[in-house]
Amino acid sequence: MTTMTTSSGPVQVAKPTVASHLHDYWGRVRGGDIGSLPAILGLIVLCLIFGTARPTFFSAVNFANLFSQGAAVIFIAMGLVFVLLLGEIDLSAGFASGVCGAVMAILLTDHGWDWYSAIPVSLVTGLVIGFVLGFLVSKVGIPSFVVTLAAFLAFQGILLVLLSGGKNISIRDKFVLSLANDNMSVGLSWVLAIIAIVGYAAVQFMRLRGRAARGLVTDPMGIVLARIAALAVLLLAAVAVLTQERSINPLIISVKGVPIVAPIIAVVLIVWTFVLGRTTYGRHVYAVGGNKEAARRAGIPVDRIRISVFVIGSFMASIGGIVAASRANSVDPNSGGSNVLLYAVGAAVIGGTSLFGGKGRVLDAIIGGAVIAVIDNGMGLMGYSAGTKFVVTGLILLLAASVDALSRRRAAATGNR
Repeated sequence: MTTMTTSSGPVQVAKPTVASHLHDYWGRVRGGDIGSLPAILGLIVLCLIFGTARPTFFSAVNFANLFSQGAAVIFIAMGLVFVLLLGEIDLSAGFASGVCGAVMAILLTDHGWDWYSAIPVSLVTGLVIGFVLGFLVSKVGIPSFVVTLAAFLAFQGILLVLLSGGKNISIRDKFVLSLANDNMSVGLSWVLAIIAIVGYAAVQFMRLRGRAARGLVTDPMGIVLARIAALAVLLLAAVAVLTQERSINPLIISVKGVPIVAPIIAVVLIVWTFVLGRTTYGRHVYAVGGNKEAARRAGIPVDRIRISVFVIGSFMASIGGIVAASRANSVDPNSGGSNVLLYAVGAAVIGGTSLFGGKGRVLDAIIGGAVIAVIDNGMGLMGYSAGTKFVVTGLILLLAASVDALSRRRAAATGNR
């Protein structure tokens, strides 16, 4: 038994067990609260299918390629999670990333700036874009679909202007190129993995202790240990694969270690997860996304929150643009175009973020981004055309949106909103 403090005073309640915890979780799933479960199961199935059809899918070279292929989309999708949490949409995120990448490339190449000056200017460009979009949506009252569709068209023109009608600007700065193309040393890869596991374990135990000290219901120790063990197995297995030699001719050049972009994604994930889950701002975002009018009556500055999510969305798009420019070693008028926006929105939705607002996590962007990267990569290894990839990805996005709609209907019917 454990003691819970309620408005009526201390109350003795049964201490949760692993069995009761799993039973409660299954009850929430049946009630419509499925979160990222479909995306995770889909990711496992896709990996098994592609791995069986093409054994090279599980090779160290291909595993490392997945990080560089999906990184830019994942960064943009992380920002879109904030926008979607309010039930809004940002159709300009793709070309906004292209504009920010072009700004960095022009400063580096045409004006001779160093990376530590050019990258901040690119990031500030993203912040300004987000503020303008958010202001037009929240203060002027123009629907986000219209504002960002107009920006989508305008940013294509801005890219052409910046690139003088269509030229390609090559990037030669070693630091920028390393972001999406280089790897950490083997030793550093293992050290960071161990630090991540120990840090996650410390957070889990501190959370457990804090809730117990406040008389709140805690997760069973078995569940906490299972989470830590799962993360440890996942990280250590990934590092074991990525630290293998991936070079065709290791005598000339050695290629091994975790891609540099991987810990960058992890740091951004930790920061935004903390913001959404542990700060007043994060609670306000969920509140506005759940019921804007109720949030306004509760004293939450709704307009500021609406502006801020667009600022975060465009800021993350600027990071995605920088990483995309790094991977391509250049920028051109199509940077941020083609399927970038569709994949970014798809990553957030497939990962479990609701299109209706109020439900989602930054982790959803990574899970959904992994699904899209695996589809693109696996079907490429199997020799399918780009058209087939688009059809399959579109069907999966439609399926994810359908699951979201059905789960919300189920949650409303069972009172688990």
